[in-house]
Amino acid sequence: MRTTASFNLFPDAPSERAMARARWLAREGRLKDAEAAYRELLEQHADLKAGWAEYFELLRGQGRAAEALQVAQAAQVTFPDSAFPLALVGAALVELEQFPEALATLERAVERDPDLGLVWHELGVAAYRLNDKSRALLALDRAFALEPHTDTLKLRGRILREAGRYAAAEVAFEGAAQAAAHREQREEAEREVAATRRYAFYAHRRPDELTPAERWFADTGTVVLSPGPGPLPPSDEVLVTALLELVQDRGWEFGQLIVAGPTLPCWAALGEGIGAAPVGRAAFDLAAVPLVVAPRPLPADATWAACAPQVMLHDAGLVFVLEHPSDSSDGVAADVIGVLTDGGARRARIPDVAHAMSEAQHPGTRFASRRLARR
Repeated sequence: MRTTASFNLFPDAPSERAMARARWLAREGRLKDAEAAYRELLEQHADLKAGWAEYFELLRGQGRAAEALQVAQAAQVTFPDSAFPLALVGAALVELEQFPEALATLERAVERDPDLGLVWHELGVAAYRLNDKSRALLALDRAFALEPHTDTLKLRGRILREAGRYAAAEVAFEGAAQAAAHREQREEAEREVAATRRYAFYAHRRPDELTPAERWFADTGTVVLSPGPGPLPPSDEVLVTALLELVQDRGWEFGQLIVAGPTLPCWAALGEGIGAAPVGRAAFDLAAVPLVVAPRPLPADATWAACAPQVMLHDAGLVFVLEHPSDSSDGVAADVIGVLTDGGARRARIPDVAHAMSEAQHPGTRFASRRLARR
């Protein structure tokens, strides 16, 4: 399916203009208002297939598969002889994990209209969810041949990357970026290109063969000092020592140590190691190349909220946390993490500084273009 970012907000065609408000609300994240706008749209323009598809996708994107199925079934009433609503029904059944029924429905849609790219795309999604990657690739290739679309290429790239075919996956994601009609699509595809290049750092292994810390680096560009489980969890002091080794190896020079959250004994040792005493946010100065540190991400902490985003925004300094939840890589703000945690407990392993050093040299790190030494 397509996202609302696939479309122009103010196109010329009258039918497209009718959907502009609903699309704008969806892009703004006002999902309840967008739902109401789509319902109103379809009451007035029931013949707009794009409206049905976008309303369906709005619900599916929120994990509301049962409601999406109801929308698809309503579309069947409006388009009783079309393959289009069958594609929606099949897609909803996939989300509900009713795979035999989903495949049967999508195959009926193919019989009804073998030239509808949407049907082949959803067949590819269904096959992917069933782990039949060969069939998925064949269906996606057919979908793209019928109707070139960036979402089809992105899914193709993910399948190839999961198989460890990193070069082919990168080509697919680059194609998705080039085919993108809008900035959001292009930026997402470019992030996938960057992640694929980081996965290729471990080219002899597939993604499912990597440690959680290695997958973190590949997905986010964040270096994790302790890569996996072991006999004893690393202490704060051990993690700070590992960070100092990394700093020395890379030749980083920080003029400030900005401490967010509670003052821990290990921060004094870190400050001594980099030659900068711990200070608060009032002294924050990007020109000094600050090292911002915290026990873990602290979105409610004033120092963290004021300083950590500025480091990335202005490309100067580094953000380090001792630990980070392993189940939350979205919106990660740290450049280097000491250790991942499960349920608040640190994954038990001494740091592998040599491994971290090699990852830190990769051009796809979060801090690759960052100023990390005082002028």
